[in-house]
Amino acid sequence: MPDDLNKRGAQDRSRINLNEPHEVKYWTQKWGVSIEQLKAAVEKAGPSSAAVAMVLGKPD
Repeated sequence: MPDDLNKRGAQDRSRINLNEPHEVKYWTQKWGVSIEQLKAAVEKAGPSSAAVAMVLGKPD
């Protein structure tokens, strides 16, 4: 079942789901990175947004 787009909060922002296009768009725009850069960072750091931000050298 897909995410409920009406329920957004801290839990949604703490993990990155590359299978959800709206999440990929949010994170790439937030950090100003390409989809490929985001995917590589998630592969390296896992789905935690804080860990991915560290890999990318961006503020969480």
